[in-house]
Parts: sequence; structure tokens; C-alpha cells
Amino acid sequence: MANRGAGGTDGGTGSFLLGFVMICAGGYMLLNGIIVRPQFGIGMVAFRLGGLPITSGMILVPFIFGVGMIFYNSKNYLGWGLAAASLIGLVFGVIANINLQLVRMSAFDLLVILILLVGGIGLFLRSLKEKKAAQQ
Repeated sequence: MANRGAGGTDGGTGSFLLGFVMICAGGYMLLNGIIVRPQFGIGMVAFRLGGLPITSGMILVPFIFGVGMIFYNSKNYLGWGLAAASLIGLVFGVIANINLQLVRMSAFDLLVILILLVGGIGLFLRSLKEKKAAQQ
């Protein structure tokens, strides 16, 4: 049986590793070039439910009742459900109100990032396919 490379194929371990390193470098540079700006606070609209704006304060009201019910009787499923649903709604509202922007970068920087990322994906995938036998 022949010596197998990346992914159990004859594609080449060198291409696999180089592609993986290029994907990691390009992905890191791309994610490092993104600015995350939250736009969320008390009274801000977290999300809309059927056209009705749901604010973060409105989410905290059932949370407070749920916590009170839990402290009164820890086996109360309604209290646990209210508290859990409110926390899920709050996390959803925070994530939904995040603003992502790319930092200012030169065209060269953007090209390097894209070449590393897309070229790495190409090398990585090429290493996983079988090599055809040499024609005689």
C-alpha cells in the first residue's frame, strides 16, 4: 500500500500544511481588520417582534419576575423559563445590534489578505484530492 498524504489521499502533505497556514494567516488578518462597535444600552430597541419594538428594559422585566419566582421556589419551571428566555432575548438583542466595519487599509493590504485566504483554501482543497496516475 502506498504512503498516504493529507486526508488519506495522495494529494500532498506539503500543500495541505501550506494551505492551512495561509488560511490561518489570511483569516487572522481579515478578522484583525474588523472593528466591532456595540450600539446597545438600556432603553435601546433590542429587536422587533411583529412590528413592536422590544427594548432591553422590557426584556429585564420578565427576568426580574423569573428570578423572584426562582428565589421563592427553586423548582418553579415558569420562573426558570422566564429567566432563561429573558437572558436569551438579551443576548440576541446585543448580537443583533453590533455594527461591524473594516478598518482603513490600502488596496495592497486587502489583496494580501484575499490572496492568503483564497489561495490557502485552493491549496488546502487541492491537497485533499487524489492525484491521477502518470500516463505512459
